[in-house]
Amino acid sequence: MGDDATFEKFKKCAVDVLQVPEDKVVPEASFADDLNADSLDLVEFVMALEEAFSITVDETELDGIDTVGQAYDLVVSKL
Repeated sequence: MGDDATFEKFKKCAVDVLQVPEDKVVPEASFADDLNADSLDLVEFVMALEEAFSITVDETELDGIDTVGQAYDLVVSKL
């Protein structure tokens, strides 16, 4: 996993885009169940992450990404 600063940046994107409390953004949190994020929310979240981290995420890479930890690992793998 990346460092604390990277996760804080990731978490800030989640809080801003998904409108969730910071303490809910934990690696085991499910986007659908814990953060009530729908597919449109997740598209906006991915766009925010791409901008914040200067990365590109292909739509096919999002298959199977259900938790905050999985999404964070994907971002870190692109840094």
